[in-house]
Amino acid sequence: QVQLVESGGGLVQPGGSLRLSCVASGSTFAITAMGWYRQAPGKERELVAGMSFSSGTTNYVDSVKDRFSMSRDNAENTVYLQMHSLKPEDTAVYYCNADLHVGTVPMGIYFGQGTQVTVSS
Repeated sequence: QVQLVESGGGLVQPGGSLRLSCVASGSTFAITAMGWYRQAPGKERELVAGMSFSSGTTNYVDSVKDRFSMSRDNAENTVYLQMHSLKPEDTAVYYCNADLHVGTVPMGIYFGQGTQVTVSS
């Protein structure tokens, strides 16, 4: 089991930047991938960025490519989502996610409590 705590959300004007953080604790040794999801009012939750720890690759949804960047600090068990050129349509609750495996056995998918990002003038 892992616990995920997000921070860094807030109100920002269009064109601005924010950096979200997600600190993982608990059975972090079992984390094989992490990601950032978002959910806007009335919409389904969507995967914004996902990072595989085994391959080191990161993928982004088309709508955020070239604007968002996901990174990881192994020593701090923290992942970040750097967001630039924010648009009103980026407004959503952003959730950190972790996939756990022991070997090839899946051990669960976990989400944090979310952090609100509001892009508005």
